[in-house]
Amino acid sequence: MLSLDIPKSPSESELTYVTRILVVEDEELIREMVVLALKEQGYDVVTAIDGRTALNLLQEADSHAPLFDLIVLDLMLPQVNGLDLCRLLRYQGSTIPILILSAKASETDRVLGLEVGADDYLTKPFSMRELVARCRALLRRQRFAATAQNAVLQFKDILLYPEECRVTVRGEEVNLSPKEFRLLELFMSYPRRVWSREQLIDQVWGMDFMGDTKTVDVHIRWLREKLEQDPSKPKYIVTVRGFGYRFG
Repeated sequence: MLSLDIPKSPSESELTYVTRILVVEDEELIREMVVLALKEQGYDVVTAIDGRTALNLLQEADSHAPLFDLIVLDLMLPQVNGLDLCRLLRYQGSTIPILILSAKASETDRVLGLEVGADDYLTKPFSMRELVARCRALLRRQRFAATAQNAVLQFKDILLYPEECRVTVRGEEVNLSPKEFRLLELFMSYPRRVWSREQLIDQVWGMDFMGDTKTVDVHIRWLREKLEQDPSKPKYIVTVRGFGYRFG
């Protein structure tokens, strides 16, 4: 049974770059609950009750600007089903993240949904808490990917060139290891956000990392030595005691 168990709204910084979601669902009750859950988080939500309407909205948006940051897509839709809509969008080159909702829970169905281009697959029944969490994850991933494609990230006198894997500090180029570069790129993409050691491990080393979380402290120390004028009094990578690290 669907549960309207909605977590607290995300911070303002989480909603700065991604706000509009297209919900394509023909079941009225589910559609209304999904819309309510997402609007409670501060997202702007547009709805469609069939695949043809959704396709028209997306094509109209593409003719001007990409108006949607995420699509929540039911599979069993009138006129154009969710699989065909997903397949068509990917064929047309759309990179909008797609979260599929479906009562079909078999492994074959999930694999098919992902193979035609969906980014995530959520089976019915589901809780609103899980739906919101999955939407946030897809939006964060999309935002970070877009940021990484920018020509340069800048914070004060630090410049980071993602495509060149190059960093300059106060006009001088510094040599960073791949992990140091990835850490700095993550920090500069989310200035002033506090990251725990566990979150940094997941983002930079991967969730299957089996080592000690103290490796984060070691890499932070190395980064400070290369970035800070006085590593003992850091101004860029700041320790937030009891929580983790913050950039800026």
